Amino acid sequence: MSFAEQLSRLQAFLDADELHEEALDYVAAHGYLTALSICTEQVPEREWIDALFSEAPHYRSDAEREEIEATLVLLKAHIARQLASDDEPEMPCELDLGEDPDDSDLRGWCIGFMEGVFLRESVWFEDSEDEVSELLLPIMVGSGLFDEQPEFDEIARDRDLVDSMVEQIPELLTALFLLCNAPEEKPALLKPRHH
Repeated sequence: MSFAEQLSRLQAFLDADELHEEALDYVAAHGYLTALSICTEQVPEREWIDALFSEAPHYRSDAEREEIEATLVLLKAHIARQLASDDEPEMPCELDLGEDPDDSDLRGWCIGFMEGVFLRESVWFEDSEDEVSELLLPIMVGSGLFDEQPEFDEIARDRDLVDSMVEQIPELLTALFLLCNAPEEKPALLKPRHH
């Protein structure tokens, strides 16, 4: 089975209605795996898979469980390769919160990403707290999770600002990845990289 076929089966599984309501759907899972790929501490597979589903899904068989979990691991590795490459990472959704942000895929992706951050929150901020916070800001804004905080509420009301912030997410991901995983390369963000 090709990776694309595996992904479409994973997507169907994660987007099905019978999963626990706290479980992440495909787009949110993509955000979550992206955060896990950036985090400097490798979260054990079992831990992040269980957290993604919130409670164990009702698999039809052990084979299905193995296939879904293996595809999640493959997708995480695929995202990590994209982050480490010179190309902007592909997003599984439009970079747009639309008319109703709560219904948008991008909001789901951002929430998933933050869930991934929350798994190891202290690790994210231990080295370059200010830079990480700045790079995470558009994702935090996109997630809507922080809207009750005055500074986020203020940003959220400025739709043009929010739109311009969320459009930067792919390039921010690359910057976050480099910041967390190749700090000695920081100057490389400023000059064109030659191969």
